Amino acid sequence: MKNLRSSDPSSVGGYPLLGRLGAGGMGQVFLSRTPSGRLLALKTIREDLSSEPGFEERFAREIRNSDRVRSPWTVTVVDYSPPGQHPQWLATEYVPAPALDDWVERQGPLNEAASLALAAELCGALRSVHEAGLTHRDVKPGNVLLAPDRPRLIDFGIARAADDTRHTRLGGVLGSPGFLAPDQAVGGVPAEPSDVFSLGAVLVYAATGHGPFTRAQEDVPAAALVYRAVHESPRLDGVPAALVPVLAACLAKDPGVRPTAAQLGERLAELGARVGQWAQVCPPGLAVEPPPLPVAQPTPTHVTPTHAAPTHLPPSAAAPSRRPRPTRLVVAAAALVVLGAAGILTSHLVTSGSAAETPPSASPAASPSASAPPSKSASKSASATASPSAEHPIGTRKELRSPYALAAGDSVSNGKVSLDMQTDGNLVVSDADGRPLWAAMTQGKGRGDHASFQTDGNLVVSNAKGKAVWGAGSFGHSDAVLVLRADGNVVIEENGTVLWETGTAH
Repeated sequence: MKNLRSSDPSSVGGYPLLGRLGAGGMGQVFLSRTPSGRLLALKTIREDLSSEPGFEERFAREIRNSDRVRSPWTVTVVDYSPPGQHPQWLATEYVPAPALDDWVERQGPLNEAASLALAAELCGALRSVHEAGLTHRDVKPGNVLLAPDRPRLIDFGIARAADDTRHTRLGGVLGSPGFLAPDQAVGGVPAEPSDVFSLGAVLVYAATGHGPFTRAQEDVPAAALVYRAVHESPRLDGVPAALVPVLAACLAKDPGVRPTAAQLGERLAELGARVGQWAQVCPPGLAVEPPPLPVAQPTPTHVTPTHAAPTHLPPSAAAPSRRPRPTRLVVAAAALVVLGAAGILTSHLVTSGSAAETPPSASPAASPSASAPPSKSASKSASATASPSAEHPIGTRKELRSPYALAAGDSVSNGKVSLDMQTDGNLVVSDADGRPLWAAMTQGKGRGDHASFQTDGNLVVSNAKGKAVWGAGSFGHSDAVLVLRADGNVVIEENGTVLWETGTAH
């Protein structure tokens, strides 16, 4: 983190600026904080971009659409600029973790075990994006954060908003030379196979220290990298032998013969690479302490942000705000689009890559067991408030095992936070004072809604007809438990590995 410059504002959107985290092609990234002390990465968009016709609408739309992706590889969007405010800005939770390119540059490539674990985790991240009907568009080492618990794939909502075939370093399409798929480089519409190609290139970089179309210490112009990706075979020397055939398939010139993210996950599993291994095999020294905060903090001037700024809450539940705000996006840390701020520790945004404004698809998150509404007696809660009780002392860890259900109006609490199934159909996490911290944004989907933690490890909200309208995407984990943690975070865990979380620790 660097000190603020004399020309920097003292606050943006009511959030105090504490220091500079980076700058690049789309704007600047600052360290900030909420009034409660939660660290934020606040990103401002360049004025010339945000003033272009239609950009403001695309910016807001992509932030909304990004909430369609829910996975363990995300961070939270806390707030963003209201219509008409310039510069436009976006505040996400701060994740103190290095980007893959920074780590490899400083520490060298990953060993075989870490490379395999990284492949499994990023494949899972990409699969969650694709199952939501989206594409990332800019998978590259700078958009992968090496957090010690699991990697994060970040930064795709702003990329989509900026992509009008105008904001690129190549004058053609959005993407990063050396990791850009040939079908994307020649002007094709980015699709799932393009992301798979880019993922393959990133994994080559992680294992060797250079991309599949460069050599070690080689400085290649961007145009030459694009030419090589389109016309030359990838260089896989130095890649662990077990990964070579898998990555060669990902890097096929013909997008039609590349594996899907789901197929890639199956091939990796055959090699013994599965989600959940990263924390055991990742390089030592990845844990990074957050930067120290100044003793005195400026007070926000024109807005009082909430702790997690949930969106689309009904007036009775929402803290005062000037507009709906998203609660959880596929997000994580650093700069915007082709920000290029390699070597910084920051919080990268992972947002969506689709312009569609359809409701979240429940198909990847829900299973057939989500179709049967629970009975009132099935609920383990008799309270609709977050008040502590003798049964649940303040800040205790409370584990809920499947099958577990919350009917409309039910709540369960650990005294620190409560998980509330509101009568309007919205699943909400609130603090002990009843202030909302996170929401599933499912209100208005139909009366009689209920939430169920299924035996497959998935948390699902269904309407009165039994149709799933939201899911945590954690299905396939029969040993999982739903936990209200002592720090205020609500998570789904399996054998100590977090599969999904609300990001409400406080």
